[in-house]
Amino acid sequence: MAQFIKIYEDNPNESAIKKVVEVLKNGGLIIYPTDTVYGLGCDITNLKAVEKVAKLKGIKLEKANLSFICYDLSHISDYVKQIDTSTFKLLKRALPGAYTFILPGNNDLPKVFKNKKTVGIRVPDNSIIRAIVKELGNPIISTSIHDDDEIVEYSTDPELIFEKWQNLVDVVIDGGYGFNIPSTIIDLSGYEPEVIREGKGSLDIL
Repeated sequence: MAQFIKIYEDNPNESAIKKVVEVLKNGGLIIYPTDTVYGLGCDITNLKAVEKVAKLKGIKLEKANLSFICYDLSHISDYVKQIDTSTFKLLKRALPGAYTFILPGNNDLPKVFKNKKTVGIRVPDNSIIRAIVKELGNPIISTSIHDDDEIVEYSTDPELIFEKWQNLVDVVIDGGYGFNIPSTIIDLSGYEPEVIREGKGSLDIL
């Protein structure tokens, strides 16, 4: 059964963060808050854990569009091809924030993503998940958790999320109520930025 760990966003408890990171390093799955919806994730360098995430989502790993949650822009350059100045300025304007940017992947992508030409990058404006990624030392896989309810698309109450996921993941973080609007997805892998999905992040940055 999953651990249910309360962490406050305005002052994330260091020992709680370390406990979550320990779980990630051991191949565990976590559910965590972001600046949009609650996410399901694992350490991107752990193939077995990544496979588990894809299985839980009911998708084939090769076809899965999983994004990476990074601590900041310096993490991004580890996995993304050299980007031009205007793209960099756009990222700097938008991040941390409620965006997923699709960028051309480089050769250093973890083995499981080697056949991917692009990668989705998130730097959420949420101190809990960013503290976890910083402590872990590399990004985590991110995919949003959908609700089975046809009216409510995303679960926002951590206790209800725990009830549903407690036997499927290793940790559920209670970071307070989440939002039910997903991130704005912008594809920056072509000549012009292309909005794939308008979500919580404003398009004023373009």
